[in-house]
Amino acid sequence: MNIRAHVVNRQASHSVHLKSGEREHSLSIPSKPDGFGSLANGGELLLLALATCFCNDLYREARKQELEIEGVEVEVMGEFTGEGLPLESIRYRATAWSSSPRERVFELMTHTDTVAEIQNTLRKASEVALIECVVHEEL
Repeated sequence: MNIRAHVVNRQASHSVHLKSGEREHSLSIPSKPDGFGSLANGGELLLLALATCFCNDLYREARKQELEIEGVEVEVMGEFTGEGLPLESIRYRATAWSSSPRERVFELMTHTDTVAEIQNTLRKASEVALIECVVHEEL
């Protein structure tokens, strides 16, 4: 599945458009107080991607195993130690509410950690390449 994220920022205007396959939608993220840039920083969004991936994948894997999951909570933590430095030691905790047998849900959660795509992308590391730069003189 081809996935795209598109951000457009101009003073006091910030828009985020996402596309997964044929499904398109927008995400509401305000501008910084001065109007330039996103109020949510890239590190926060990266950790949100990890939390969202585990949450969604837990439901997906539960359906495959015919387990009932009534709710999920995921908290992801990490620390940047300086500008331009990579995120250190990403850790997360997950909670599930389920009427299914506790041991099976625990096994489901540990299995989901091994198949969560965003987690696996960061574990493997992926090529990231700036492929084009464009400069306009005026808006």
